[in-house]
Amino acid sequence: MSQQHSTAPAPTSPDSPTESAAVATATRRRDWWREAVIYQVYPRSFADSNGDGMGDLEGIRSRLPYLRDLGVDAVWLSPFYASPQADAGYDVADYRAVDPMFGNLLDADALIRDAHELGLRIIVDIVPNHSSDQHEWFKRALAEGPGSPARDRYHFRPGKGANGELPPNDWESIFGGPAWTRVTEPDGTLGEWYLHLFAPEQPDFNWEHPAVGDEFRSILRFWLDMGVDGFRIDVAHGMVKAEGLPDLGSHEQLKLLGNDVMPFFDQDGVHDIYRQWRLILDEYSGERIFVAEAWTPTVERTANYVRPDELHQAFNFQYLGTHWDAEELREVIDRTLDAMRPVGAPATWVLSNHDVTRHATRFGNPPGLGTQLRLPGDRELGLRRARAATLLMLALPGSAYVYQGEELGLPDVVDLPDEVRQDPAYFRGAGQDGFRDGCRVPIPWTRAGSSYGFGSGGSWLPQPEGWGELSVEAQTGTAGSTLELYRAALAVRREQADLGAGDTVEWLPAPEGVLAFRRGEFVCVANTTGEPVTMPSYGRVLITNGEVAETGDEAKVPADTTVWFTTG
Repeated sequence: MSQQHSTAPAPTSPDSPTESAAVATATRRRDWWREAVIYQVYPRSFADSNGDGMGDLEGIRSRLPYLRDLGVDAVWLSPFYASPQADAGYDVADYRAVDPMFGNLLDADALIRDAHELGLRIIVDIVPNHSSDQHEWFKRALAEGPGSPARDRYHFRPGKGANGELPPNDWESIFGGPAWTRVTEPDGTLGEWYLHLFAPEQPDFNWEHPAVGDEFRSILRFWLDMGVDGFRIDVAHGMVKAEGLPDLGSHEQLKLLGNDVMPFFDQDGVHDIYRQWRLILDEYSGERIFVAEAWTPTVERTANYVRPDELHQAFNFQYLGTHWDAEELREVIDRTLDAMRPVGAPATWVLSNHDVTRHATRFGNPPGLGTQLRLPGDRELGLRRARAATLLMLALPGSAYVYQGEELGLPDVVDLPDEVRQDPAYFRGAGQDGFRDGCRVPIPWTRAGSSYGFGSGGSWLPQPEGWGELSVEAQTGTAGSTLELYRAALAVRREQADLGAGDTVEWLPAPEGVLAFRRGEFVCVANTTGEPVTMPSYGRVLITNGEVAETGDEAKVPADTTVWFTTG
């Protein structure tokens, strides 16, 4: 007999008793973030309300019921602040204003209010490592010249060499090339250099200057007073630089990222900043949270960010970069749980985001190619593994992150013409691969129509032919679709008392290439091999991404398939 659960929970109207109960439950639930499923919205690519080809806040607001019905707990919005968009909004010119392309503060207020009425929480990005070069502080620093107090808020330094023609040190930009740019002074001469670990349009703040800390504490309060439920901290491992800005002594520095503590990343001083921030957050009701984007050499160092008096969660990049391989997965799961347990923080699990190739494409390629690919791989294999990997992720203890469109099984768009690309890393050459545009293509909502329902006026990145067959419309109510698999999995996750929060799994005996673990009455089996395996039948099948054949007390699990059982 085969069993498969892929039925979506019945949608409810905003004013139904079921919906009211859901909102009340969400309000009462303590430590919600320990088991939350958080959905990342990339605003420019989610929904366009005014037909200009760019997603916006009103578009997001109109689609909130879809996210409620999907079954997520919170929505994380990538930056929508006023910005010249040199790095898709991660170059902020005004942290208290909405960029006109996305709307205005009234739109942000309405979105937050509507989300709360639907039982959803809103987490916004904050970008404290650097600003835009169009920020008033930086423009003032350029205008006032060397030695001015305004320059102390950034890292301005005289150059080396006889005429200051060489950068102050050997640091390299994450986007390629030197991490320093020389400025033309007000008198027209070439003068000092400023530090930018990313694009030249993103000068790094000097967090040794007290005005910087004061400003960001004020920015936090501004958005908390607006009602946001938390912040995702961009480059949370940045901000503090080693004293004296010492040379690194290597010209292949990008290869060291994630392997060593760098003089500009993961410095111990960042933790003093977060202890101050936590005091502010704890003044507000409603269990608001901080989430760290912290690239560190080990999960043990990541755990430093989520000690009880600092942040609540940190992204698990070690897990994101793990291949679809049982041995590798078990190792990173164990290390993650072991690292988080002593600090009392939940583990987090993530497979895709706006900076990496979608996992439905990564898993269709051979291992060892990294997280930014330009190869389509085996589409069928990649999707099957992606669906299985999602069920494994959602079965693990802690909080899970879902990137917009992965619930549709979207592949990365790897064949975008060079002339339409907008990733700044693409134009820097020697830095990141620069193919992040492929995971940022606007998502499809309908089978047909302009931009497949994204908006009435096309889309800022071209969508592939056939995108409509992966749309929300095409997959809704379709048995076996990836969207219905996600809806069903999230519903089961809420129903099962043994899923969600926790800090341990009980590993069960399993053949090579298979993961099996128990959490109370719940059992998860994930077959990462290319062949079916026979396992004990651990009870009733709750959900699976494949067809599980059960005979007596045994279950035949297909290749690249995850199964959830309940023994209760």
